[in-house]
Amino acid sequence: MKVNVVIVEPSQIITAGIEALVKDSPRVNVSRHILVTDSIEEQLRTVQCDVLLVNPTLPITVSTIRAAVDAPVVALVYQYVDPAVLKAFDAVVDVSDTPAVIVKTLTGVAASHNEEESHDYNLTKREIAVLVLVAEGLRSKEIADQLNVSEHTVMTHRKNIMQKTGIKSTAGLTMYAMVNGLIDEGSIEKVFHSN
Repeated sequence: MKVNVVIVEPSQIITAGIEALVKDSPRVNVSRHILVTDSIEEQLRTVQCDVLLVNPTLPITVSTIRAAVDAPVVALVYQYVDPAVLKAFDAVVDVSDTPAVIVKTLTGVAASHNEEESHDYNLTKREIAVLVLVAEGLRSKEIADQLNVSEHTVMTHRKNIMQKTGIKSTAGLTMYAMVNGLIDEGSIEKVFHSN
């Protein structure tokens, strides 16, 4: 699946250059350009994308952008920008970067953002560990042995996971773990072939 990128930049030359650099990538698609006008906030509210690539010198704050669009905000740098300003962005693309580096930055920040969204049930690290082991087909006693905790603790974690996610079956938890990248299809195949 391609990462859908929207560029917010006043220069058509810069925009066309970035688009030309990534046009052959099977992983990135520039779907829209927003040429800066007085109604930039209104334009941002209509945007559907995986990543916003924004000129950091624009007279709009990153927090204002984030309020309008639920996507990572990447700085597009081609002149000096104060490093303190760049810290507000999720990543930085420099016009001197190679196409491979630009694609890697854009896809990486999109993946990180999706990872954060996938854990919106606020599962703890221990609950995620239990979830992964449940999805891999381990029973509560086996999970307890592997994590060096009591079986009662594992049952409590399972109950909390089910309560937080609203998923009541092991099959459902397995699908949740796979969809959110916690396990891969190979792990599931091993479970089904071992039973």
